[in-house]
Amino acid sequence: MAADPLSRVFAALADPTRRDMVARLAVGDATVGELAAPYDVTVQAVSKHLRVLEDAGLVSRSREAQRRPVHLEAEVFDLMTKWIERYRRQAEERYRRLDDVLRSMPDDDAPPTAQEESPS
Repeated sequence: MAADPLSRVFAALADPTRRDMVARLAVGDATVGELAAPYDVTVQAVSKHLRVLEDAGLVSRSREAQRRPVHLEAEVFDLMTKWIERYRRQAEERYRRLDDVLRSMPDDDAPPTAQEESPS
């Protein structure tokens, strides 16, 4: 898997099952068994998905007595948000410049004025 943190995060979220797990963990912590319940896969398969999310820094696991809840590390989303926001701002600036150019162009759909219609 890619070495930089942002690539690991996006790669981890490329899988729909992992995105669903992240969405569920956004509501609250859950155990591996609780996360596995809605899927027709083994707990081991869910553990593999969680390992990918954990390697990307998206989740962590803790120990509470016999329970090992999985916790969403929301700070990682700040990294993604900053990256996305930078490109969103750049795209908006390009659209603003395009709007300015389009506004400065003559409107070809406008009916000709009297001066344009008279022969020279």
